[in-house]
Amino acid sequence: MEVRQAMADLAEVRDRLATVQRFDGYSGTAAIASGLVAVVAGLVQALLDPEPSGPAGRQTYLTIWLTCLGLALAINYGAIVAWRARNRGAQAAVQFRTVGMSIVPAIAAGGVVTFALLQRGLDELLPGMWCATYALGLFASRAMVPRDVVLVAVAFGAAAAVLLLAPNIHPLAWWIMPTAFGLGQIAIGAIVRADAAHERIVNP
Repeated sequence: MEVRQAMADLAEVRDRLATVQRFDGYSGTAAIASGLVAVVAGLVQALLDPEPSGPAGRQTYLTIWLTCLGLALAINYGAIVAWRARNRGAQAAVQFRTVGMSIVPAIAAGGVVTFALLQRGLDELLPGMWCATYALGLFASRAMVPRDVVLVAVAFGAAAAVLLLAPNIHPLAWWIMPTAFGLGQIAIGAIVRADAAHERIVNP
């Protein structure tokens, strides 16, 4: 009985710790919105250059998807900054700093890798490396997001492996990024919204 009670107490402490670590500033709506931006960007690429191969086509590809990245970052980090403006407590400040330490390094690494691959003309490796760095960022912040987001991180990692290793896939094809980032962000948004709704029910 004592062992069973000790295990129950340990589980309760673990659940409370997870609640404290959980970052409330993530917006499911913002994640879904950024996913929809990626879907729209994919449709734009489908109209302009579905499978870019020459320099002009690759420049179009980079313009579309770097613009998409900028919009997605603005939407998601704008939501986080808005949350911080509404929450001025000490715990909110700690969570805000922790988010930066967990996610920003992956974003910075993605920027460096992108620049390096472009310098060397290895554009076709970009989608796979983007998926890989995003997967690492999600894993790094796993303690601060709903548990099921880890499944999306695993999916991004698998997508990275396929895009980097599969010989018969055109990595720059118009449907790749909407499928990976569009659906991935929409899935993350749905998970965050469902978790928030559950918390409101459990802790009204």
